Amino acid sequence: MKHITVIGSGTMGNGIAHTFAQYGFNVSLVDISEDALKKAVQTISNNLDRQVNKGTIDETVKSATLANITTYTDLETGAADADLVVEAATENRDIKLKLFKDLSAICKPEAILASNTSSISITQIAAVTKDPSRVIGMHFMNPVPVMKLVEVIRGYATSDEVTNTIMNLSRQLGKDPVEVNDYPGFVANRILMPMINEAVYTLFEGVAGVQEIDTVMKLGMAHPMGPLQLADFIGLDVCLAILRVLYDGFGNQKYAACPLLVNMVTAGHLGVKSGRGFYKYTPGSKDLVVADKFRR
Repeated sequence: MKHITVIGSGTMGNGIAHTFAQYGFNVSLVDISEDALKKAVQTISNNLDRQVNKGTIDETVKSATLANITTYTDLETGAADADLVVEAATENRDIKLKLFKDLSAICKPEAILASNTSSISITQIAAVTKDPSRVIGMHFMNPVPVMKLVEVIRGYATSDEVTNTIMNLSRQLGKDPVEVNDYPGFVANRILMPMINEAVYTLFEGVAGVQEIDTVMKLGMAHPMGPLQLADFIGLDVCLAILRVLYDGFGNQKYAACPLLVNMVTAGHLGVKSGRGFYKYTPGSKDLVVADKFRR
């Protein structure tokens, strides 16, 4: 594999593009917005600067990485020559299904089509393509250049050949891939999201405050980040979307989203991305300050 196309230039998309480019792949980064692409390239450049400052790479690697990335606003132009497409668009089923149907018509028959979805069925995504055997999940963790795990999700029809190719490719990126089967939430979010949801319920029911809940989990369970801070980092809208996939998939009340989480998303308090969630975020500040609404 030489040519990788990444669809979507947001946090996950630019991180995936950064990682492939750093390991010598030619990367086409595709987004409908030229402004979003410019912002993504600047983010990648800033993140490479951090690596240079830490001594993990040098300026030569930084320059080569940026030179390996080409941006496109046209899907057909950006994906036509891809050996692998990694879709990292919004976590919305309808958007993903349309994208994969289009990619199936655009890409060469031997291309592998992967989704970075954190919860949506790979089998359902594959069903709209011409060859479901070449569709797979490649769920990277955020921040992509740093986190080692890649959750490799094989759909009902995904071939052994494609699965082995993606497992080996993940290792080439310095990642540790784990193969899982296609059920709602896969492994990571099937376990993580109910924990986050329970933390929100614990706050909602007045058991403890935001910092107290996060402190218990950090000090008592050795978590590097408390569940409420982690929810802010992921995006409360993303957490809610995943919980709804779990609830629809299993029909079990234990996956029903806490009303507080629903209200926060409805109000636009989405965490880091909006500047307000369980904590409030000020550009340039590293201080963790509980949002006004949850101060005790």
